[in-house]
Amino acid sequence: MLMKNYSPFLLIFLLFAFNNCGGQKRIRSTEYTYTIPAQLADSIAIGNLQEVGIDSLPIIQLTQLILADTFPNIHSLLIYKNNKLVYENYFAGKDEEIGRKLGYIEHGLNDLHDCRSITKSITSACIGIAVKNGFINNIDHPIASYFPQYAKHFTGQKQQITIRHLLNMTSGLEWNEDISYRDPRNSELQMDGSADPIEFIISRNMVAAPGTTWNYNGGNTQLLAQIIQKVSGQNIAKFAEQHLFKPLGIQQYEWRSLYKDVPAAASGLRLRSRDLLKFGTLYMHEGAGIVTPNWVKQSLQEPIKRPSKRDSDAGYGFQYWTYTINGIPIQEAKGNGGQRIFFCQQYQLLVVITAGNYNNWDIINDSKAAFEKYILPAMQ
Repeated sequence: MLMKNYSPFLLIFLLFAFNNCGGQKRIRSTEYTYTIPAQLADSIAIGNLQEVGIDSLPIIQLTQLILADTFPNIHSLLIYKNNKLVYENYFAGKDEEIGRKLGYIEHGLNDLHDCRSITKSITSACIGIAVKNGFINNIDHPIASYFPQYAKHFTGQKQQITIRHLLNMTSGLEWNEDISYRDPRNSELQMDGSADPIEFIISRNMVAAPGTTWNYNGGNTQLLAQIIQKVSGQNIAKFAEQHLFKPLGIQQYEWRSLYKDVPAAASGLRLRSRDLLKFGTLYMHEGAGIVTPNWVKQSLQEPIKRPSKRDSDAGYGFQYWTYTINGIPIQEAKGNGGQRIFFCQQYQLLVVITAGNYNNWDIINDSKAAFEKYILPAMQ
């Protein structure tokens, strides 16, 4: 192809347009030198990798692989060990805001990011707070009493569903989130689009006795949020703001509404990465006085079994995933697209990753692979 005598400005425009067209891979430098995270007035202590016993070489290699998009579309990575934030980095990439495409953008310390289903874990913490503060007396109490307006649906085994069953996804309600969230048959998508999401959930058929079968169900989480509103008079967002976010020093958040003034408890929250870290420290520090140590134990360390092709010793706690890596117990709050909070008590390790790989389940080098192949092996 012959190049004609276009003006330099037009050539620059054409090159920019080519590099920004759909599917065009962006090239960026993979050079990286480790630096200690910034000390801010946010109560997070700062340290360096060496002083907490982390081999810096795998962490530097991982950073370079993220920059090379070998680990694609990672937006933030924070590593917290021995009560110190020792690594913090933010990366540009394609992103969405609750499904609205934002394009290829820079990400930084003060930017809110979709949590997606990490929202479930935060809703679970709010139930723990409600128990500690006396709003809820017994999580083994049937939920029917919280929903008198839907009494006609509570028949048979449905009368046996408890808060505990909602927390560990064993309600027995018919629900399908094993298919794409773009598929109209997806139960969460149907819930979001229904005229009365709460009735939609409660009216589902029973397919298993409560407490016997694990099945991932965002409707369970939405019922938990509705119970919070019943017992406190505040919706889940306002309850979390007062009883969870303020004590942790979390000042910025957005929470999408499911309908009217009902926040989407299964996936609607947006937080900064450092604030996800603050939330994670709650479970590393035995509840930090916000929830009880026993609640932390039940949430992370007393899971029920769940089926899994990928995880060893697969389990599920109170809206947390559990498994082992080479015999090391790991707990995880996770959300669609690569949002992760990893807990590893054995190494006093907490890792936060955000990403933009929404509804892409085929990525080999995903957030979990980054943790498993590079971060965990860096522990000395």
